[in-house]
Amino acid sequence: MLTRRSLLLAAFALGLFAVSASAANLERLEIVTRSGVHVFDVELAATTEERSKGLMFRRELPAGQGMLFDFSGEGPVAMWMKNTYVSLDMIFIRADGRIARIAENTEPLSETTIPSGAPVKAVLEVVAGTAKRLGIAPGDRVAHRIFRSR
Repeated sequence: MLTRRSLLLAAFALGLFAVSASAANLERLEIVTRSGVHVFDVELAATTEERSKGLMFRRELPAGQGMLFDFSGEGPVAMWMKNTYVSLDMIFIRADGRIARIAENTEPLSETTIPSGAPVKAVLEVVAGTAKRLGIAPGDRVAHRIFRSR
């Protein structure tokens, strides 16, 4: 017979496993700005299913973390905030790793589309206010394995 203490210990162990499992899927991404290099731990959304879900239904996004949407080829894209509770900065990135555009402080739960404004390969979503706080701007370079180096 399970005691309340053993159930609590089992729940705690499962929680630790879930945290470490999601942390294991994080990849390093760097953005080189005038103020220096800023490092992020990102989840990669590379499949249609992963890109469709994105950060939906999450209630928080820690500073220094984000989601990198890889669209494989370069082209115009549009994002939205449907079912997304956390205000975000969306950083639209060309195939060469240069930032094309930033949509700051997006509106949670909005179904209004947010266009890239230029052909891009990826979009980095980070917590709202990050771009302004770190001085991230169009033209800055993003380093991650999905971008070709020049």
